[in-house]
Amino acid sequence: MQTLIVVDAQNEFSPLGRRPVPTHAEALERIRQRVEEARLEGRPIAWVRHHNPPGDAMSGGPSAFVPGTWGAGFSPGLGPRPGRVEEVEFQKCVFGAFTGTSLGSWLEGLGSDDVLIVGFFAHMCVSTTAREALMRGLSVAVDSEGTGGFPIWHPLLGGQTAEEVRLTALLHLSHLGVRITAREGVDLRGAVLR
Repeated sequence: MQTLIVVDAQNEFSPLGRRPVPTHAEALERIRQRVEEARLEGRPIAWVRHHNPPGDAMSGGPSAFVPGTWGAGFSPGLGPRPGRVEEVEFQKCVFGAFTGTSLGSWLEGLGSDDVLIVGFFAHMCVSTTAREALMRGLSVAVDSEGTGGFPIWHPLLGGQTAEEVRLTALLHLSHLGVRITAREGVDLRGAVLR
């Protein structure tokens, strides 16, 4: 049975957040589609929420993902559906959703050995969670349209746009054996095939 893992679909990644993803609206639409598919098919959904303590170094500047703030909240319309026991929230304070949470034992209890991951950032928490899932022997897929990147720059290494960051992260994951998915007719490089 495949479980959907929604990683950090939080307000902080919106255009008004501290970590804005340029393709946020498009990625959220795909995440919502994946959530509805899982619900219709009766599949479990793990909702992962990132929290940073105020002033934490991982937040990279002004505090982001502080518990109880707007930025730490799930994006509108997302989060566990009340009364649906197949949907559970896991809170983390590191990049990987398995580290310091009961996500792994929850999946084992369900008998789920296959996961589909969506969320933010492709190069950080999605990538780390996918790698942790692989290390646990799970079959792992990432929906390429249900994630996004953030532009990065380094004085010695240069930089990449948000889209280049996303594609690079997905390319690395595919090399490790993660299945990268997209809707039919969508080029994984972002262009619609004709």
